[in-house]
Amino acid sequence: MSEKKDPQPSSAFFPMFSKYDINTVKIEDLGLQRYINLENKDFFLGAPHANKMFGKANVPIIERLINILMKTEMYTGQKTKAYTAVRKAFEIIDKRTKTNPVQVLVDALQNAAPKEETTRLRFGGIMVPKAVDISPQRRLDIALRNICSGAMNASHKNKKRIEACLADELLKASKNDPASFSVAKKNDLERVAKAAR
Repeated sequence: MSEKKDPQPSSAFFPMFSKYDINTVKIEDLGLQRYINLENKDFFLGAPHANKMFGKANVPIIERLINILMKTEMYTGQKTKAYTAVRKAFEIIDKRTKTNPVQVLVDALQNAAPKEETTRLRFGGIMVPKAVDISPQRRLDIALRNICSGAMNASHKNKKRIEACLADELLKASKNDPASFSVAKKNDLERVAKAAR
């Protein structure tokens, strides 16, 4: 008699996620709270949530970071390599700061998420920029994209490996440092929106 296999992988299969305590992570930004999923049961199973409205809110935030890292030219379609880069970046953060890397990621996302941007409105044949508030899910998407872009730009033509650059970007963004690529992009976006009010 054969036993039924559990379709959901346990977090023990992914040592990175069982190593860090996710229950102690605090999300201070109430707007992003609903969209930052900290569950550790569905890693590498983002496909069930694909093509569903707001389905990506159910994908764990660390897997979303890995998926967006895969959108860059270096890791296209290479999920295992992207997973390894994120795991090593988390280990670097843990060694440097002695804090939970998941909390550092959440803080970086909160600091790198812009609150407003500009859109173009047509008034009598001319296009006028207008400041608009950004939805929480889009705020999170922009923050994740900018963090990954900043890490990739820093590692391009550089001796530093991607995991060290990703760790640097996350640490700078978590401290709201303007030297961080993602925080600088957020500040630029909000400055242009403020001028278009």
